[in-house]
Amino acid sequence: MPITKSAKKALRQSERRRIKNTARKTAYKAAVKDFRKNVVSKNLDKAKEQLRAAMQTLDKAAKGKTIKKNKASRLKSRLAKALNKIS
Repeated sequence: MPITKSAKKALRQSERRRIKNTARKTAYKAAVKDFRKNVVSKNLDKAKEQLRAAMQTLDKAAKGKTIKKNKASRLKSRLAKALNKIS
């Protein structure tokens, strides 16, 4: 357990950040999963909507530094590629 005042504050901050990061991470993973499910079932209209949502959540995760910018970019590229493949 932290003893100094600054260590206590750092613990509070890291706990808050961990919760936010976990929420953002699960959100983008769920969005990607939903999109991929629609791609496999070749549901084009639903997949387009899900792609937009997935890209938005990936951008939010990258903006909040939960994931790196290049990882978000790479995933977005792969998702768009998957959509183009079925259309």
